[in-house]
Amino acid sequence: MIYFSTHKSSIPVSLKKATLEGLAPDGGLYVPSEIPHFSPEEITMLEGASFNNIALAIAKKFIGNDIPPDQLSDMIDNCYNFETPLVQLNNNTFIEELFCGPTLAFKDYGARFLARLTGFFAAEENKQITVLVATSGDTGSAVAYGFQGIANTRVVLLYPSGKVSHLQEQQLTTAGNNVHALEVQGDFDDCQRMVKEAFVDPTLHKSLTLTSANSINISRLIPQSFYYAWASMQLKENYGCNKSLFCVPSGNYGNLTAGVLAKRMGFPISHFIAASNANDSVTRYIDDGRYEPRPTITTLSTAMDVGNPSNFARLRYLYHNDHNAMGNDISGISISDEETTATIKAVYERFNYIMEPHTAVAFRALERYRSTADHDNAPGIVLSTAHPVKFREAIEETLNKKIEIPVQLHEMMEKKKCASLIRADYKELASFLNGLDQ
Repeated sequence: MIYFSTHKSSIPVSLKKATLEGLAPDGGLYVPSEIPHFSPEEITMLEGASFNNIALAIAKKFIGNDIPPDQLSDMIDNCYNFETPLVQLNNNTFIEELFCGPTLAFKDYGARFLARLTGFFAAEENKQITVLVATSGDTGSAVAYGFQGIANTRVVLLYPSGKVSHLQEQQLTTAGNNVHALEVQGDFDDCQRMVKEAFVDPTLHKSLTLTSANSINISRLIPQSFYYAWASMQLKENYGCNKSLFCVPSGNYGNLTAGVLAKRMGFPISHFIAASNANDSVTRYIDDGRYEPRPTITTLSTAMDVGNPSNFARLRYLYHNDHNAMGNDISGISISDEETTATIKAVYERFNYIMEPHTAVAFRALERYRSTADHDNAPGIVLSTAHPVKFREAIEETLNKKIEIPVQLHEMMEKKKCASLIRADYKELASFLNGLDQ
């Protein structure tokens, strides 16, 4: 399969080149030339399959012959050696817990697969790959530990100073080894802008081979479709739901885009709710067709604090810039901080279930969607993107309850933070990158 740029002015490339480049030379995002499809017969054959077998079936469709099947299977088994629970809260509400990986966030699904794919392709090319990442929290930690020790790679993480939780900062600044953290005096949009500038800087490309592990990299995005396929098949097999509704906490919109890929592949998915916080640029576009990004607003759901989301370009490409067509598949709902806090309390009281802010945003959006007569009984899956401990302070204050830190995090919390402080100025990033080999 070949991959095109959303800007349509770069030469189509292989998955290897798309993975190792991250961003297309024209500044666009890579998209597959066609979305592979599973026939109804193929979907039936996947009933009862394990998560890893479903992941392998999807990966084969996108990767083709670029990686031998036995090596691809081993890669997936190595990536996903943890569970993906689907927790039922009531008759028609389910929580897909995507925080059981090593860094306790859904980004483990994409980052671990991308790390191994990048290492495989870098070894084939005999290159040193520099992985450049902007993070609002969980991407950084997942990439840091996904790529830690992967041969032929090194990672540079940019994160906004004072705008990630303490636990997230500890995770992304203590990996060491081939991982470098840059604390940027700005917001996530500044970090993302600087990363994009690096990718189109011809001077930098003379000395470095850059790629990205953000969801702008198509190989970070593809594996995120695995858990949509898995959950929709679970509801079909175990609960008789022929079509699943997914409610997705949305910041940079890569997670939602992966869901759209899974739906178009033929998995039993009916609709999506893009749950946003006060950063509602895409929500407003779905409503009226006007895309007017605004400066980032800081909220309780910090990983979703993105004013101008990168992956929205892929969504618009997939829907041919037709907001009505997008609206047929996706409903946008914005949730306030007050609603988020109230939802954390209400869910705990009703179900004895602890949600962190991003999951609470999605749960409340699902409730709002169901408040209309047409959708009141729609079976819904809320994607839970982070373990509650990631937002320990906010949850303890809201619930007046101590959140226990998982055993695997104790050692990491005691490590010394190691990060370089830079201004939100591309020249400072370029200087750091040019100094890596000195």
